Amino acid sequence: MQEFKYTIKDELGIHARPAGLLVKLAAPFKSTITVDTGSKKADAKKIMALMGAGAKKGTTVTCRAEGPDEAEAIAALKKFFEENL
Repeated sequence: MQEFKYTIKDELGIHARPAGLLVKLAAPFKSTITVDTGSKKADAKKIMALMGAGAKKGTTVTCRAEGPDEAEAIAALKKFFEENL
């Protein structure tokens, strides 16, 4: 398992547009990918779960990947979060 923490900087948090892009990014990976807000865990391959996690600006999330391609998944997620959230 690999993980990283990221504090959301986007004014609207994880809303529809970045959630949709994140799902498209996460879908091809075989690893299980989760975004944990501390109070809720969301499957990064399910848009409603991501939006329902309630990650607003200032929320520190923990992104975890576990599986055969976890290193690639974490690298891609880290880049996505830094560029989009």
